[in-house]
Amino acid sequence: QRKNPFSNDSRLASKPVHTHRGDPTYGRPPEGSQTEQRGKDAHSHVGKEVEELCLIIRSTGEAGEDGHVSVTFGQLFETYVTISNKVVGILLRARKHGLVHFEGEMLWQGKDDDVVITLL
Repeated sequence: QRKNPFSNDSRLASKPVHTHRGDPTYGRPPEGSQTEQRGKDAHSHVGKEVEELCLIIRSTGEAGEDGHVSVTFGQLFETYVTISNKVVGILLRARKHGLVHFEGEMLWQGKDDDVVITLL
């Protein structure tokens, strides 16, 4: 409709043209929009949950010979699930940022209770 010369819809004229791959704004909400603000708020919230998870690992885990604090997934799950039910997702985010290390791609309650999670 934006290209239609017979369209009188003024709402279409004010919308930005679609961006293409390689453009720095590609896949991002418009600056100053409510969508952008919600994304920033969510990113901040998840960051706080990752910090809290690291503090819980530090307080419940035991320091090893290498100086890193470790805890089993079962112990961490029992402690952290009272705070948040998203313990596995937060663990994956913490690993993505290089804050923790554990073997395996995904952790499952019961099956992976003995997997050691190390705070880096």
